[in-house]
Amino acid sequence: MGRARRNRKGFNLVETVVASVILSGAVVTVAAISTRSLSNTRLNRQYETAASIVERQLRLIDVAGIDTFIETDQTEGEYLEFEPGYHWQVETQYEELDSLYLVTVTVTWVEGKRAHSISVDTRLDGVSLYAEVEGGQ
Repeated sequence: MGRARRNRKGFNLVETVVASVILSGAVVTVAAISTRSLSNTRLNRQYETAASIVERQLRLIDVAGIDTFIETDQTEGEYLEFEPGYHWQVETQYEELDSLYLVTVTVTWVEGKRAHSISVDTRLDGVSLYAEVEGGQ
């Protein structure tokens, strides 16, 4: 009878359970990696959208001129064309130099329960009062 058992081909129950556990662990690991990858891809897309909003605001300021932009007092707003909604804010600060301004553009959005933001600082040249006085003389 001992010889008949040794010659049987196939797996016993313990070997089958162990193989199933290993296979399940591999499948769960691959699924977790895929989910994390998709989340990171979505977050990268949101950062790219926020960067394009920053670029759009800086282009608008550049076209209008920093002095005109400050006069219109449009320092914040919502950009709802893409999901999730984005909020932008522009802060300007005179730099105590001839017509030089520090401009900070910040874009914020909320994904799930986490808030994300991107902020860019640059310096822009306004209309020089010194050049106007020099030109007038």
